[in-house]
Amino acid sequence: MAESKSKVLIIGVTGNLGFELAKASLNASHPTLGLIRDSAFSDPNKLQKIHLLSDSGLKIVKGSLHDEEILIEALKQVDVVICAVASKQVHDQKPLISAIKRAGCIKRFIPSEFGSDPDRTRVSHLDHNFYSRKSEIRRLVESQSIPYTYICCNFYTSYLLPSLVQPGRQAPPQDNVTIFGNGNVRGVFMKESDVAAFTISTIDDPRTLNKTLYLRPPGNTVSINELVTVWEEKIGKKLERNYISEEDLLKRIQETPYPENMQMVFIYSAFVKGDQTYYDINSSNGVEGTQLYPHIEYTTVSQFLDKLL
Repeated sequence: MAESKSKVLIIGVTGNLGFELAKASLNASHPTLGLIRDSAFSDPNKLQKIHLLSDSGLKIVKGSLHDEEILIEALKQVDVVICAVASKQVHDQKPLISAIKRAGCIKRFIPSEFGSDPDRTRVSHLDHNFYSRKSEIRRLVESQSIPYTYICCNFYTSYLLPSLVQPGRQAPPQDNVTIFGNGNVRGVFMKESDVAAFTISTIDDPRTLNKTLYLRPPGNTVSINELVTVWEEKIGKKLERNYISEEDLLKRIQETPYPENMQMVFIYSAFVKGDQTYYDINSSNGVEGTQLYPHIEYTTVSQFLDKLL
C-alpha cells in the first residue's frame, strides 16, 4: 500500500516562489492549502495565479499571518508548513511560529529563507540586518522545538543573471562588462521552479528533517569570469572586461544609499567573499540537494542564457 502524502500549507502562493511551490506540491499529489490575504483577490496578477492554482486543486484559506484563529484552523488540517513571504516580511513569521507551536501537529516547518545561508554569510556589517533577521527566525524555530528544514538556494536565475551580474542592468552587456574582485569566486543561481521541486522533495524525506538543504548544482555554480565567457561564446563576440577591486566595490556600497546598494552587497557576499560556496557542508548540519535528488532535472546557467539570445 502506498504511503500517504503529507498535507501542505503554503503561505505566499501569489508570489513568484510561492506560486511555484504550490504548483510543485500539487504536481507531487500533496493535498495543498494556500493562505491568501483578502487584498490578493483585487490584484489582477495575483487573482490569475489564484485561479490557476485553484483549478489545479489548491484549497484556499482566506486570512493572513496575523489572523491567529484562522491560522490555527488551517494548521490543524496539514502536516507541513512552507512559508514563502518576501524577505522584508521575515519577522511576520513570528506569529506563525507561535501558532505552529500552539497547534502541536506540524511535522515540518520550512521558513522563508531561500537564499544564502544566513548563519554563514560574512557581510553583517553591510547587509542592514538582512541575514540576521533570518537567523533570528531560525533560533526561534529551534527554541520552540519545531521540526524544520531550511532551504538555501542562493540566487534566483531571475536576479542578476539576466544582466551577467551587472548592478542596475536588466539585460546582458554587449560591449563592456564589469568584473568584481578577481572574477574567479563562484556564486550559485537556481530557477524558482527548480527550487520548488527540490523543496517539495524534502517534506516527506527523513534525511532532511532538522537539516539545511543546500542547492549548489555544478551546472549552476559559476564565477563572473566563467559567466562572461559562456555569454561570449553564445554571442560570438569578446567583451571588454573592467575589473573592480574589493576595496572599490566596498566604497561603492558605502556611497550608495540603502536599499539601492543591496545588489552590490549580495554581489560582494557571493562573488568576492564566496559566501555561497566556500564552506564544506559535511562539517555542518546540512545536505546537498543534487546528491539527495539526482533525478531532478534543473535549468543550468547556460540553458538560462540561451533564452536571452
